[in-house]
Amino acid sequence: MTLMSEAAVIQGRTLPRGFAWTTLVASIVASAAIFLALALAQVTPEFNVAGAAVVGAILYLVLVGVISRLVEGRRKSIDRVMAGVITAAFLIALIPLISLVATTAADGINRFDMQFFSSSMRNVVGAGGGGLHAIIGTLLVTGAATIISVPVGIMTAIYLVEYGKGRLAKSITFLIDVMTGIPSIVAGLFAFALFALVFGPGIRFGIGGAVALSLLMIPVVVRSTEEMLKLVPNELREASFALGVPKWLTIVKVVLPTAIAGIITGVMISIARIIGETAPLLIIAGLSTSMNYDLFSERMTTLPVFVYTQYTIQGADAQAYIDRAWTGALVLIIIVLLLNLIARIIARVLAPKGSR
Repeated sequence: MTLMSEAAVIQGRTLPRGFAWTTLVASIVASAAIFLALALAQVTPEFNVAGAAVVGAILYLVLVGVISRLVEGRRKSIDRVMAGVITAAFLIALIPLISLVATTAADGINRFDMQFFSSSMRNVVGAGGGGLHAIIGTLLVTGAATIISVPVGIMTAIYLVEYGKGRLAKSITFLIDVMTGIPSIVAGLFAFALFALVFGPGIRFGIGGAVALSLLMIPVVVRSTEEMLKLVPNELREASFALGVPKWLTIVKVVLPTAIAGIITGVMISIARIIGETAPLLIIAGLSTSMNYDLFSERMTTLPVFVYTQYTIQGADAQAYIDRAWTGALVLIIIVLLLNLIARIIARVLAPKGSR
């Protein structure tokens, strides 16, 4: 540490509270002025917004680091610079997300009407029609996959954390790791081969798609639940055992309620992982333009498959197909958002009183 830094620390000097924001605004204004001057001088073809933002951010980090080093010392200077770098990384990560949502909303609003939510594509060529059959198919197939995956995934995680020892637990962990990385189309081929052995070749139905999606969902549920159960303090288990409570009841009454919020979050992550899958459902669930409420009979379309087919199989009125595809994507995003909100509410209600 330099003598200047030591003096700043000893004297306890700090910059004003609004220093960071003032410096940021000044840096952006200076950067914008530079790029505006370059555009007016025709050095650049037009005003570069992205370039101005990047140069402004770099200028801000330099100014904050130097000024804070002179006034507050080395440690505070590094802290301010790193805070700026982390904030910039966060904002950069938000750019594709905001762009995705904004583009989908702007293009999907064209067919976001009652007809889209009240009709299917049966006997529809060109304009008109809707995606009700795909919405129902998405909810049914995803719901069935969740019913299959969540109990299996949670009980597997409980075994690995609370009971599992030796080669069996290691083998299960290895298989879970392998399943995490399998391509989604392989899950679809497996489900198709499985049901083709029983029902014959050419079988297409919704429950097959649910089984295929469950193969992708179970590893995520197992891994997330396993990590949440490991975070439960052992003192809680030991206190329950000291009172003479059996292990299974300790898991049900103590461990699971303590980790329930994290478990529900993991389940929602796994649902988000599968709800947008297309390849396995094209293989085993197929494509239909009509309403189908029966998972165990006939083909069933989901929103990802609906979006894919609308965008690729375009008729005479190409714009009508593209509009329906964008609206289907927007509805899918809204469904995921609603499911996450519902999961947060449920987690808050079921969480132990002390953690709310």
